[in-house]
Amino acid sequence: MSSQLWWYVARASGIVAWTLTVASIVWGLALSTRALGKKPRAPWLLDLHRFLGGLAVVFVAVHLTGLFFDSYVHFGLSELFVPFASSWKPLPVAWGITGFYVLVAIEITSLLKKHLPNKFWHTIHLGSYLLYVVATIHLLTAGTDATNTPLRLACVVSVGLIVFFSIYRFIGPGRAASVRSARKPVATAGSTTST
Repeated sequence: MSSQLWWYVARASGIVAWTLTVASIVWGLALSTRALGKKPRAPWLLDLHRFLGGLAVVFVAVHLTGLFFDSYVHFGLSELFVPFASSWKPLPVAWGITGFYVLVAIEITSLLKKHLPNKFWHTIHLGSYLLYVVATIHLLTAGTDATNTPLRLACVVSVGLIVFFSIYRFIGPGRAASVRSARKPVATAGSTTST
């Protein structure tokens, strides 16, 4: 067994975790902008978004495990979970730790969505933008693969997709439809509305 096995596990799982996180964010934006239609016709479309987010958490756990067992750089529990505790690239590692906490907050509140006020859930879920930024900074500054051309290209493409869907969310036809439906008067018990 190679002495660098855990380092390869940490690197590979970190890249996979970032890819899954971006895929979940882009897919969630595509659903929320109504770019796929007014209502997704199949429940699996939303389930895919949830699955990608959950799988990202699993690969972050694998990433942390790989770092913990790697012998090249020491990562104990404090270095893995406390920003600036690591003496190896403290700022890039702190970006990753911040991203971990944002990801966990988004995932936990998503699992508890039915039990939380919608506004609170939505506010936490908007943290996906922050997650994308800090995870990408971590990927490009802490990782040894930052000079990898396909990885850089993936970062550029992900920025393009997130910017496109974010703009589409605010000015696209799906946004206009959601604003119109929110402005319609809500009928209450005993009242009548004309249609």
